[in-house]
Amino acid sequence: MTITTSAPPTRSTPVALALGFLTGGVIGAALAAFVVGCVIESVPLCVAGVGLPVVYGLFFRLAGAPRRAREAAVVPRTALAVVESREAVEGEATSDVAVRFDLTVAPDDVPAYRVAFTQNINLTDLPDYRQGVVVVVQYPPDRPWRVRIVKRPTPEWEDRAADARLDSAPGPVLVSESSDGCGVGFVTLLGLLLAAAGVVLLFRADLFDGDASDKPPASSSSPSSSSSSSSSSSTVVSSAYGTVTLGPNQSFLAKGELRRAVGLLTKDTDSRAALTVVVKDRLLSIVYAPTGSTATTFDPDSPPYDRFPALVEEARSGLGVGSPQTWQLTVERLTGSLTVRVGVTGPEGAASLEANGQGKVVRRTPAH
Repeated sequence: MTITTSAPPTRSTPVALALGFLTGGVIGAALAAFVVGCVIESVPLCVAGVGLPVVYGLFFRLAGAPRRAREAAVVPRTALAVVESREAVEGEATSDVAVRFDLTVAPDDVPAYRVAFTQNINLTDLPDYRQGVVVVVQYPPDRPWRVRIVKRPTPEWEDRAADARLDSAPGPVLVSESSDGCGVGFVTLLGLLLAAAGVVLLFRADLFDGDASDKPPASSSSPSSSSSSSSSSSTVVSSAYGTVTLGPNQSFLAKGELRRAVGLLTKDTDSRAALTVVVKDRLLSIVYAPTGSTATTFDPDSPPYDRFPALVEEARSGLGVGSPQTWQLTVERLTGSLTVRVGVTGPEGAASLEANGQGKVVRRTPAH
């Protein structure tokens, strides 16, 4: 006679479907945010891509704490079982292996039943669980399919197992691992794709617009910032940064263009010190040091701007990147002396060169 308890329910319920969709959305949004953040060089977006799964995992664990507490409070039932078959399914030869067991469980107060489950067993203990051996098992009373073999039973149960002779019970075989169902898998994939597409669409201008990287930050409406624009260029100056964006068919590689743009940013700044200067083909950005900052700074008028076009040209043509797609020049003073770095990317990879405060090249890193 077999046990009348039904098999484990599948999880394709409305709650499970919603949870699967939410999980897929978090995974898709996190992956897309991290990748997009790396591409557009947005540190906050990269941090969000890493932090979102962590926050979701903590929330998921906290939300499931009451259920786990209720399950832990249930006293497991102990019974004897006989091994019908076993099969090692995975694992290393020198450690625990995952073994697929088929047991007949014979509780004292309900009919015997068959159950299949997987449990990690040390390789040296496998002979103790050969076919026909009686073992001691435990399972929650309300979930008889969640059977686990007790590796070190109490002396009383050990004696009972040694003296017991159990007959095999016919099927059906209960399965310990509950199935998520194809519905949950589908909505999880759907949530992942929709969330990833949403993040990409949200930042599509930065990713796919050829001029997106040349656009200046939005100017503040506070009295400490000011902006001016014309048909050929746009200038934004605030207490924290200054940018100059050139119009179409213009470039900061043109003779004297950089000096003119730097003059626009520094003429009304009361000789504020700079943390970094970044130059792209049509975008100049200067980040100013906050008041009272102890960071290493430099005078934004001091870099050798007249040497920049030649440094960029050498990086584009002499480092083996092929026809360059993008370039960026960065000026900083992290090590005590002014450093100029030019990075270029092309079909053959990325390369860079480094120059000192006088514009003399001191290091070249060609494309690999």
